Amino acid sequence: MAACSCAPSLRSANFSLPVVALTAIFTGMVLALQSSTGLSRFSADSAVASLVVLSVTRELGPVLAGLMVAGRVGASIAAEIGTMRVTDQIDALSTLSTNPMKYLVAPRLLAGLIAVPLLVVVADILGVLGGFIIATAKLGFSAESYLNNTLTFMQTEDVISGLAKAAVFGVLITLMGCYQGYNSKGGAQGVGAATTSAVVAASVLILAFDYVLTELFFSR
Repeated sequence: MAACSCAPSLRSANFSLPVVALTAIFTGMVLALQSSTGLSRFSADSAVASLVVLSVTRELGPVLAGLMVAGRVGASIAAEIGTMRVTDQIDALSTLSTNPMKYLVAPRLLAGLIAVPLLVVVADILGVLGGFIIATAKLGFSAESYLNNTLTFMQTEDVISGLAKAAVFGVLITLMGCYQGYNSKGGAQGVGAATTSAVVAASVLILAFDYVLTELFFSR
């Protein structure tokens, strides 16, 4: 039974794909434009590709995707479980000898662990693509040289660290959604408060853990 309750969370993550994709591609575009403006002052325009790929894979891809998913999926989980709590459906599960943690919480944590890194892979690709589009169409870079610089400066460590962050963020998002929904009370007003609290808590934790994980991965 627990395995099948993972499906709604995976579907919610799938519905987050358009907003994550749009966020990533426009972020890559803006990053290329802004970095070119700044680097041109030091005659370092060739570093645009490396700055875009490093920023997207290490930081902006996982963090922005995590924040988007927190607003989309974290709120959905909190509302769903909160509604079950205030309508006594969770108590009914306990009465039927079904562990709510195993049936409701564990599958969603697993879904977050799997789905958010997959979304970040898409965000990384589209973020780099957005930078490539602006660099070649507006900034005058040659497509070949930009791609060569991107591949030269992109390292496996950068991508893996971003995906590791995404996995942690996925767990945090679903954990906050489940926790706030599970402990909601007071009818519809309580469900609304739980939904807001889940998004805020997940967003703050994403930013805090981003620093901790960056320190862990890249401090020398």
